[in-house]
Amino acid sequence: MKVLLLGGTGFVGRALIDRLARDAHYVRVISRRRERHRDLLVFPTVHVVDGDAHDARALERELRDMQADAIVNLVGVLNASAAGFDAAHVGVPRAMVTAARAVGVQRIVHMSAINAAADAPSEYLRSKARGEAVVEQSGLDWTIFRPNVIFGRHDSFLNRFARLLRLVPGPFPLACPQAKLQPVYVGDVVESFAYALSHRATTRQRYALCGPRTYALEELVRYVDELIATRARIVPLNERLSRWQARLLQYVPGKPFTHDNYLSLTLPAVCDGEFPIPNIVPSSLESIAPAYLTAPPQRFDIA
Repeated sequence: MKVLLLGGTGFVGRALIDRLARDAHYVRVISRRRERHRDLLVFPTVHVVDGDAHDARALERELRDMQADAIVNLVGVLNASAAGFDAAHVGVPRAMVTAARAVGVQRIVHMSAINAAADAPSEYLRSKARGEAVVEQSGLDWTIFRPNVIFGRHDSFLNRFARLLRLVPGPFPLACPQAKLQPVYVGDVVESFAYALSHRATTRQRYALCGPRTYALEELVRYVDELIATRARIVPLNERLSRWQARLLQYVPGKPFTHDNYLSLTLPAVCDGEFPIPNIVPSSLESIAPAYLTAPPQRFDIA
């Protein structure tokens, strides 16, 4: 199969490239900074090209040139303005659908987010829902995945807390300590994408992807603290202080936490029932996280 991959140079994208390469699928990756991702060329069936995922004409040219069978969209941002969220989560799906229709590519696999909804409290989740609507109304053979927060080596979730715990001296104020999350392993996410690409029965279906256990955010942070032995004094914040922390930290370089992030955390991010993709038993966080959180830090570019 020939797959055009949008958002392929990030955390999930690299894991998906590795998974698809194992099945000898040809993957073409669109990147604005091709020269920064030459390491992906170690895969003999992977080709990285300069391009803009927002540009429907550019996507159309790539689809025609490679005679693609499918498009996978992983483009997403966690922190942005309303316009930035709209560009990433609505503009890219719109460009993808426009290009696919022009060329006659029917198969689309699209990554959204758990709790995406038009009436969700955060702009992140509302924009994800608008992107879903573009895909669903395309008339193409789509599959939409809604993963929970994703963990794994090089993730921006557990690794971020590990960095902050190491950096912050004294008390560690934690916003939204009782927020409910059901983290899912990146390997299980990409296995689900690979399954969807090879099984037509997944078309016109939406799947929520969660791990096997629900945690309060405070549980997860304390677990990270225990693994890396920082012995931080974690101070759970109430709702009012959590809001204030979010409003303050969104102006810190790197935006470690924003008001929009806070609003997303007000919804329990959990799944009902078993993992929806056959033959995948979701990996526990405890079976994966120690191997990378306790390892020496490594440089990893996701730009």
